[in-house]
Amino acid sequence: MLEVGSKAPDFTLQDQDGNLHSLSDYKGQKVLLYFYPKDNTAGCTKQACAYSQLKSEFLEKGIQIIGLSKDSVKSHKNFEQKQNLDITLLSDENLDVISSYDVWHEKKMCGKTYMGVVRTTYVIDENGIIIFSNDKVKAAQDAQKMLETVK
Repeated sequence: MLEVGSKAPDFTLQDQDGNLHSLSDYKGQKVLLYFYPKDNTAGCTKQACAYSQLKSEFLEKGIQIIGLSKDSVKSHKNFEQKQNLDITLLSDENLDVISSYDVWHEKKMCGKTYMGVVRTTYVIDENGIIIFSNDKVKAAQDAQKMLETVK
């Protein structure tokens, strides 16, 4: 996990509509960047739906919401449509950004060890500096907790 106070690595990735987004596009705005394991899974769906429902409240605080996983653009589009999401979802199939934000780690489930995305939330300030990070995210509560945490 990247340290609070460090410069957030820039990136350019496609969203669910195939449009390119760079972190530098958001200079002058705060960005809540959350990494999640997989589209259309229980926890990830709860997290994305909560962020989508609270989007206007985040925007009132001047915060853009971006979700990021290794799923494809097509998978993100299906996820958006199926769940009626209203947030930006970025695709990092090559794991470049996921690796640069240090959220690709060994995980264990049901006795199996595998590599995967550790659910992590970062808040990046107007100058591209990480001002909050959390890698102990509870998917269902993340959006509400972050709304209460950010100023």
